[in-house]
Amino acid sequence: MKVAISIGDSNGIGLEILLKNHKRISKLCTPLYCVEKELLQEAARMLQIKLPKHLKCIAPNAKIPPIMPAKITKESGAYSYASFLSALNLTLQGKAKAFVTLPIHKKAWQLAGIPYVGHTEALRDLLKMKQKQAIMVLGSPKLYVALFTDHIPLQSVPQSIQVQSLKSFLLHFAPYVTKTPCGVLGLNPHAGDFGVLGKEEEAITQAINKANQTLKKQVFIGPLVPDTAFVGKHLRYYVAMYHDQGLIPLKTLYFKESINLTLNLPVIRTSVDHGTAFDIAYQNKADSTSYLNAVKEAVFRAKK
Repeated sequence: MKVAISIGDSNGIGLEILLKNHKRISKLCTPLYCVEKELLQEAARMLQIKLPKHLKCIAPNAKIPPIMPAKITKESGAYSYASFLSALNLTLQGKAKAFVTLPIHKKAWQLAGIPYVGHTEALRDLLKMKQKQAIMVLGSPKLYVALFTDHIPLQSVPQSIQVQSLKSFLLHFAPYVTKTPCGVLGLNPHAGDFGVLGKEEEAITQAINKANQTLKKQVFIGPLVPDTAFVGKHLRYYVAMYHDQGLIPLKTLYFKESINLTLNLPVIRTSVDHGTAFDIAYQNKADSTSYLNAVKEAVFRAKK
């Protein structure tokens, strides 16, 4: 089985993870690396490791950037985007069964003039996700968190919580909830405390009730008080109203092993659940657990 892999930002830890795990990944699938071999050779030289044998590289449509560890550059941003597009297109064309993305740097994408803040937003637009929602889910087998809003400013979150849009999100997410109930977090402290601390929970409550009515069963519960929602409830699935609300507890508990999935796409896409880690770039300190799990999940989903 062929799996396309985009390299992420060449100034971060992505190339270290890719190179050091080629042998292990090759036992799971046939990886198609969306990168020029010359860039991998330079990364291997800088890491003082041997270049793995039998690499299948597919050159993206971009100029090879100079490797500048821990530097934010438009060149690395442009190349990481081109690598992502290459992996996506290979999968759309059926030349790969799934694709896995290594971490990009959002500022580098901005410097390169890329009109998206991240992979998920790019996928929503490029795949014209109008009828269905591309849903960002992060987690591990013990805990999954779906993000109702993901990469938007915190001040924009309250106005985004509308009954119809949240209901639609819940209905699109419901088929992926294999263990019910799924907890839906409130937005405000104490889940609004009956309107004393905010009224967004009224819309959340209505959306939950309408979604459960449509599903004809209680798939979702809430709104749960955010600061205690993950304590002693033994739930596997949650829906968070905004990025950090869901990812702080997840990454505190399962940071190394968790992965990023984008659900509801016409292709299979998984990713690592961490960033470029510039603080340890090219120091041979990167942890590969999330990458290995992301590839395993992509292979598993492709076989279903």
